[in-house]
Amino acid sequence: MDLGLKDKNVVVTGGSKGIGYAAAKIFLQEGAKVTIWARHKEELGRAVLELGKLGKIQGCVLDGSTEAGMEKLAQVAAKQGNGTIDIWVNNIGTNKQRQGEYYTEAEVDYLIGANYKSALFGTQAAVKYMKEKGGSIVNIASLAARCATAIRSNIYASMKAAVIALTTTTASEYAPYGIRINAVMPGYTRTPLMDSGMFPPEVLEPILRNNILGRMAEPEEIAKPILFLASEAASYITASAVDVTGGHMKVINAYEAYERMN
Repeated sequence: MDLGLKDKNVVVTGGSKGIGYAAAKIFLQEGAKVTIWARHKEELGRAVLELGKLGKIQGCVLDGSTEAGMEKLAQVAAKQGNGTIDIWVNNIGTNKQRQGEYYTEAEVDYLIGANYKSALFGTQAAVKYMKEKGGSIVNIASLAARCATAIRSNIYASMKAAVIALTTTTASEYAPYGIRINAVMPGYTRTPLMDSGMFPPEVLEPILRNNILGRMAEPEEIAKPILFLASEAASYITASAVDVTGGHMKVINAYEAYERMN
């Protein structure tokens, strides 16, 4: 199936690693032109060098949690697209694990900026370049937006829930301009953040026992639904939040199916 992505001008925030890198890669494989953003110059440089083997890509280092930063990113991207942006993926997200009463004000501000303001300001920047021709925005939320976690992530979860609300409200506001806005809710995914030791094996193993597929996702498995929602194949889908979690927490005893096989 032709997804209609050849020569589309695409922005992926947080595109130097993990889900963002996988998304940038798959868009390039479909013939799109891509701009990625990252906080760290060296990581961004490596990603642009690797992804450049697949197609036309450029990178920006800036503060993605600010209005000015996202405006600058949009300006740089639009030059590659003859003044327009077709697809924008709000992928930035991070976490700091604390019990609720121990978050400092600085940590709260940081988490709000990375997980919510980045999506808000990214959307604001993107729609300015989509109003004439339409476009698609995909926000990356999280399973944590819909399924409470007891693993010291209440600020992260709250902000990802806010991203879902942002998705539905902006989808309604910008539909008359032909702009579709959707969200993807990944579950536990094998990203550098997960590999950093945030979830030691003794913690992760019982978590994954409640996953119907019994494993974490690979970043490419999240990138494919992003690609679909951004493409013409999803032309009648907007204001939706797609669960890409391997069926996590859909069944209270998912692990028993695997145990009974043995």
